[in-house]
Amino acid sequence: MLQKVLESLKIASLNEMQLSTIEASKKSNHLILLSPTGSGKTLGFLLPILNNLDASKEGIQAMVIVPSRELAIQIEQVFKQMQTGFKVNCAYGGHSTKTEKNSLGEAPAVLIGTPGRLAFHIRNKNINTASISTLVLDEFDKALEFGFQEDMSFIIYHLKNLKRRMLTSATKMKTIPEFAGLVDAVELNYLSKTPVKAEGLKLKIVRADTRDKIDALFSLICKTGNSATLVFCNHRDAVDRISALLLEKGLFHGTFHGKMEQEDRERALIKFRNGTNQILITTDLASRGLDIPEIQNIIHFQLPHTEDVFIHRNGRTARMNAKGTSYLLLGEEEFVPPFIKDTPGEEKIPASTKIPENTPWSTLYIAAGKKDKINKMDIVGMLLQKGKLQKEELGLIEVLDFSSYAAVKRDKIEGLIRLVKEEKIKGRKIKMEVSK
Repeated sequence: MLQKVLESLKIASLNEMQLSTIEASKKSNHLILLSPTGSGKTLGFLLPILNNLDASKEGIQAMVIVPSRELAIQIEQVFKQMQTGFKVNCAYGGHSTKTEKNSLGEAPAVLIGTPGRLAFHIRNKNINTASISTLVLDEFDKALEFGFQEDMSFIIYHLKNLKRRMLTSATKMKTIPEFAGLVDAVELNYLSKTPVKAEGLKLKIVRADTRDKIDALFSLICKTGNSATLVFCNHRDAVDRISALLLEKGLFHGTFHGKMEQEDRERALIKFRNGTNQILITTDLASRGLDIPEIQNIIHFQLPHTEDVFIHRNGRTARMNAKGTSYLLLGEEEFVPPFIKDTPGEEKIPASTKIPENTPWSTLYIAAGKKDKINKMDIVGMLLQKGKLQKEELGLIEVLDFSSYAAVKRDKIEGLIRLVKEEKIKGRKIKMEVSK
């Protein structure tokens, strides 16, 4: 089974942490896994879950509680890619409760969700908790930081037949709350075995001449050019202020923070992943749990308050032997935080700036998705045959529950829309337009 899963995921082998977690799960029913962001914790707990699933049993067998919607969706996608034959469902705030209730009518073997939404389904008796024997508290430190103690305690109280519990965290906690129920747990600590700074990561300082750093940020973005860049802020108002400036300058970008509607957050990530936008302005919500490959630059517009936050932000780049640069943007009264031991080199930004050209990709919005029985091959076939695109003119396609997004070469998308506006997919005429 393991070899088949690895082939489905296109992974040659598991890392040390993942192998150790699988072995430890066979010997102990209570595990605490401490491992850095980007180290593969998702597979570290999904594989032990899979080992304990029983195809002859009905009902939910395993529940995974996560602190964010994006992480829930990502874990669901990984489990589906494993092609295990077991049903998986996802439940999170901002998603239709009616849709989730209907999906839960035929209980999945694995249910992944955020605390508030899982508590909602338990209160409304949309799920039967009696069959749940495995619980994973993923990114538990972040869940506590977000204030989900009450909901998590409520959920765990109603899981009366738990046999196995696993907690994952990217930081070492002083104490673990009693409600987690991790009595005599085996701890696997991979935090100290991983260097704070990835091998391919360069740290740079960029100094702003004034207290207000926004003009220096704009110059730095222009200097980095068309390479994938995450700009981290400590507060949502800073995200919005930077976005307003970039809009004024005509620079395509995305924004991502907790007060955005779920649909807008999903669209921002999709357009960043597929290359439509190369810049994403975000809070620390994007510092953990999100799988966004090939990010070249991290810009700390506002300095992280702690070393942990700094590590998690930087963990978005220089992954899997890739290279990346982390820029600390310092105003006239700011200094390098004391937890950075090696003094970074200074990066000079030019006096004159040239706005980077738009990326070669744009995003097509399709008003149908998985719940409409639409899949990637349906979209590919329609866009290549009816839209007359060449394969190289079509990029990443992502299919959500009720919508889909396809990356299309920017110089082809308007003509494509004219060609397909009267076409049907699966016998239905579906709205298609350039994604806003």
